[in-house]
Amino acid sequence: MASSSSSSTSQWVYDVFLSFRGEDTRRNFVAHLNAALSNAEINTYIDDRIQKGTDLEPELFRAIEDSRISIVVFSENYVHSSWCLKELEQIMKCRVNCGQIVEPVFYHVEPSVLRHQAGDFGKALEETAKRSSSEGEKMNTVLSTWQIALTEVANISGWDTKNFKDDVELISQIVKDIKRKLKNRLLNITKFPVGLDTHVQQIIAFIKNQSSKVCLIGIWGMGGSGKTTTATAFYNQFHGKFVVHRFIENIREVCEKEGRGNIHLKQQLLLDNMKTIEKRFMREKALVVLDDVSALEQVNALCGKHKCFGTGSVLIVTSRDVRILKLLEVDHVYSMTEMDEYESLELFNLHAFRKSSAKEDFNQLSRSIIDYCGGLPLALEEIGSYLFDRTKQQWKSTLSNLRRIPNDKVQKKLKISYDGLDCDSERGIFLDICCFFIGKKRAYVSEILDGCGLNADMGITILIERSLLKVEKNDKLGMHGLLRDMGREIVCKRSEEELGKRSRLWSDEDVHDVLNQNCGTKFVEGLVLKSQSTENVSFNADSFKKMNNLRLLQLDHVDLTGDFYQENLAVFELKHSNIKLVWNETKLMNKLKILNLSHSKHLTSTPDFSKLPNLEKLIMKNCPNLSKLHHSIGDLKNILLLNLKDCTSLASLPEVIYQLKSLKTLIFSGCSKIDKLEEDIVQMESLTTLIAKDTGVKEMPYSILGLKGIAYISLCGCEGLSFEVLPSVIWSCVPPTMNSSPRISPFDNQYDVDFTESETSQISNLPLRPLLIGIGSCHIVIDILSRSISQGLTSNDSGHFSLPVGDNYPSWLAYRCDGPSTQFHVPENIDCHLKGIILCVVYSSAPENMGAECLISVLIVNYTKFTIQIYKRGTLRSFNDEDWKNVTSNLGPGDKVEIFVLFGCGLIVKETAVYLLYGQSITTEFEQSIFMEVEPSTNMEMEPSAELNVQPSPKVSMQPSPNVKVEALITMEIEQSITVEVESLTNMEMKTSEEVNLQQSPKVDAEASITMEIEQSITMEVESSTIVEMVPLAEVNVRPPPEVDMQPSPKPNNSSFTRLAKRIGACLCFNHQS
Repeated sequence: MASSSSSSTSQWVYDVFLSFRGEDTRRNFVAHLNAALSNAEINTYIDDRIQKGTDLEPELFRAIEDSRISIVVFSENYVHSSWCLKELEQIMKCRVNCGQIVEPVFYHVEPSVLRHQAGDFGKALEETAKRSSSEGEKMNTVLSTWQIALTEVANISGWDTKNFKDDVELISQIVKDIKRKLKNRLLNITKFPVGLDTHVQQIIAFIKNQSSKVCLIGIWGMGGSGKTTTATAFYNQFHGKFVVHRFIENIREVCEKEGRGNIHLKQQLLLDNMKTIEKRFMREKALVVLDDVSALEQVNALCGKHKCFGTGSVLIVTSRDVRILKLLEVDHVYSMTEMDEYESLELFNLHAFRKSSAKEDFNQLSRSIIDYCGGLPLALEEIGSYLFDRTKQQWKSTLSNLRRIPNDKVQKKLKISYDGLDCDSERGIFLDICCFFIGKKRAYVSEILDGCGLNADMGITILIERSLLKVEKNDKLGMHGLLRDMGREIVCKRSEEELGKRSRLWSDEDVHDVLNQNCGTKFVEGLVLKSQSTENVSFNADSFKKMNNLRLLQLDHVDLTGDFYQENLAVFELKHSNIKLVWNETKLMNKLKILNLSHSKHLTSTPDFSKLPNLEKLIMKNCPNLSKLHHSIGDLKNILLLNLKDCTSLASLPEVIYQLKSLKTLIFSGCSKIDKLEEDIVQMESLTTLIAKDTGVKEMPYSILGLKGIAYISLCGCEGLSFEVLPSVIWSCVPPTMNSSPRISPFDNQYDVDFTESETSQISNLPLRPLLIGIGSCHIVIDILSRSISQGLTSNDSGHFSLPVGDNYPSWLAYRCDGPSTQFHVPENIDCHLKGIILCVVYSSAPENMGAECLISVLIVNYTKFTIQIYKRGTLRSFNDEDWKNVTSNLGPGDKVEIFVLFGCGLIVKETAVYLLYGQSITTEFEQSIFMEVEPSTNMEMEPSAELNVQPSPKVSMQPSPNVKVEALITMEIEQSITVEVESLTNMEMKTSEEVNLQQSPKVDAEASITMEIEQSITMEVESSTIVEMVPLAEVNVRPPPEVDMQPSPKPNNSSFTRLAKRIGACLCFNHQS
């Protein structure tokens, strides 16, 4: 598949325009000809299409202009009609001006009669001209014009009835000829359409389901990926099925080169200036392709009101910028991906050898070039064509040159996206990533670039939208190799001869040359050197003096001698260095935001921070001889991160460190000599994360509980930590009005919750209410779950209701426990990824107290990793992608985990269930969290709807887990990579499947099963971050499970961390009274 766009634009609405004298031929020859053309799927305009009340002349003339071919049927009385002659005049004009094909049919009329206009034919022509004009001079002009038109058309080779035995044979030959000529109407497309049909079929599959509306499709991808080719192939295949069809190409180029670009393009779309878009396309089934759109205004100017198109219309927009497509609210974005190895080889070989396989001795060279092209069709086509019929030595030379100097045609195409970036900041971020950060985690890159004064989060997002960057596995930034080469070539071309004048230096060889020759200049903004030598290399600090605008400096296994100073430096990394002091005399570095001195094994003391007023991140990991933190560290008013991991000689933290009110993250894991944290930690009011694994800390200050923002505590290895501390974390969250005390059974590895008689009475007297808290991607399941729970509450007025728990391995796993927490082991043998978690809490409370409003926080305790994650209500309401990643990164296979839910306002928690949702693929954009209040009701109903008919799967085999008693189990099988869109929770029809094979295990009672399979084409949207009151429903007979018995989790270990976490559970189980 090639990626070049077609060189011509389709301007035709109709394939054929029929011109004829109605009295002579309408009911015989023309009727049969029109029928034959229609049967051949040739879009033909005949004057019976004109609506009553329409002005005939402009309507007919526009139809002529919109037609690819005109068939003029000359009959005996043709020239008696002024309308016929006016049509002929217009047709001949279009032949000259628009390249229209004209085919005359001489129906029982000699061509010579038309050519000479002699005898009765000539007299009839004069009479018609006379009737059409009242003035003599005008009559002569009209007559002359018609005579010329008749002469010209008579000289065109046409169809003469005397050469055929009957009308049937003549019509057959006309249709056959028209079909042959219409083949040439197709837009130019690639010579070798490898993989093209797959793309077209996938677009067709989506459009098929959209026939009742105007369907808007976006095709998105990097330059040269085949967007235009795919759109062209679709257009060529289907445009004949639309009344109106337009392919407007090179929109970006036209708008950039022409000051009146939008006006020119609109003229192409309308073909005349007489109609507005609304009038031109109203009620017409249209296919419009807008190719290479680079701005939203371009689409709005052409057909912003796409609703004016008729039902069944299709509008396709190709763009390198997915944000434009999102703003257009397209129904579907089709993303162009790189070709796989097989397709790449085939396309390349077809261009290089003119066959699908390579010459035997060229196989390895072909594969090397395939690797270089990275599946980009444009590169495969250009380089393959360049190497056609060249020698093996020329191939080797070309491959060697490509690695140094990219192909100019390919680079020119790719550079369009770079040039289209809106500002220098975006271009700078792109070049920085090209040169320094490919393969690095997005969060790390954002930190570095933010430190350099760039708005990295927005910039990276824009680069992703513009197809210049992508986020790969483990949240690492990736980029097509040819885009990387293009970016680096931009840097190199700014100074091809003098390395020291380039803005960025990333090649080890180039950096060594610049530093050894001391030829750096003010143009250098970033320099990275990660020495591959077994021993450190050394450079004098003077080598950097001329680099006055240096903002990013990363050195690894490099030693600096002399007094280093860079006034404009924003990020300074000096890792694996042998330095003992960072600098002898501190000078003001007002712009420095990140200082990383990790793995400096000989460093004994931190530098003086008094001249670094804006430092935000100080990283000193694995500095084993570091024993002193300079007292000026307390002066860092903007510090956000302090990482002292594995600084094993550090015996204590200076008291001034607790004055860092801006500090958000404190890490001193592995600092085995630090055995105490001071109560003054309460002054660190912004602290959210404390990581203190494997330290000597034996006592945690209670003042840490006063930190309102604390969200993550990791204490692995702190065996001596007081078990009284972590329960107090819970109490610190409880409002002061809650002054009761818990009743706890004797404390050991397990805990029990004993309610008093009055509390039991309270639970039975107050209505039970469920609260669903969903985080991650969970909206599909949470709707079904809420229905099941609502019905369960309705059917169990006695207060013995239990949450539905049933595993649908591997789509979800469920765990339930009495009280406000649930224990579970993270599964080890599931190949898919955790996509979401639903917490379901059944509680009782006074009518005015709703769980969503009384929720204080959710705690996730990992007994294996010794971590506690605290998510307060505000965080849960604004839960985002980064929060979800923090959750999943703390849950490893086999980990022992317990999740606690803490409420205020006197809510009593009866039981808690956790649903772990799994899927076969990772969802890159996670929904925000959901709070859903589910009200019990006397009547529950799910009304069938024509909008969404969910059919059960005929082949579902469901095996409930042992130890689970279920009377009715709702199981939903979620297919790979789907989203479900439901506008109303009532618009769903569920049918019980009779073919479900429900196999019971010894301890399972199953009376009914509802299995629901969500088809791949369905989508679902649920309002996120909101509290939803479930409306009472009716007429669904679903029997809820009366009881769920779960095996208790394996006993946690005897470490004090485990006992602390259990103490938390005991505190949570207490019935708080307002």
